[in-house]
Amino acid sequence: MNHLRLHPKTRSRRLTRGAAFALAGLGLTFTSSAAPLLRCEVAYAGSTQVIEARTVADPYRVASVDIGGRFRFKAVMVGDASQVAYIKLYAYLDAKRQPILLQQATYLPPFKAAASPYPLTGEQHLYGGAVERELMYSCTLQGIAP
Repeated sequence: MNHLRLHPKTRSRRLTRGAAFALAGLGLTFTSSAAPLLRCEVAYAGSTQVIEARTVADPYRVASVDIGGRFRFKAVMVGDASQVAYIKLYAYLDAKRQPILLQQATYLPPFKAAASPYPLTGEQHLYGGAVERELMYSCTLQGIAP
C-alpha cells in the first residue's frame, strides 16, 4: 500500500479550505478580517500602558484600569464582531473618596477603514489634581471593514 504524505503546511491548508467549504455549506460565512480592536496607549509619569478593548454588548461590565495610582482609564467599544455601535473613553482622577471624571469622549460610526490602524483620538493631554498631573493618551482602531 502506498500512502501519500503531505507536508504539514499543505495538510493544514487543505483542512482550512475544507472547513471553509463546510461552513459555507451550513450557510455560515468565513471572513479573514479581524474583529474590531481598540488600542489605547496611556502615559503617565514616564510610563506607558497599552489598553486594548474588543466589542462588548454590556458597557457596564468593562472595568477601568489603574494608571500609576493617580488616574483611571476606561475604553468601551459596544457592538459585535461585524459592527461597532459606538466607542466611549473615560479618564478619571483617582481621588481618595471616589474617582473624579476628567473626560468622557464618544465616537460614533461611520469609522474610516482606509488606514489600519486608524488614528481615532489623536494625542490627548489631561490634567488633574492639586498639582495638575498630566495624563496622555491616544487610541487607534483596527479591523473595521470598509
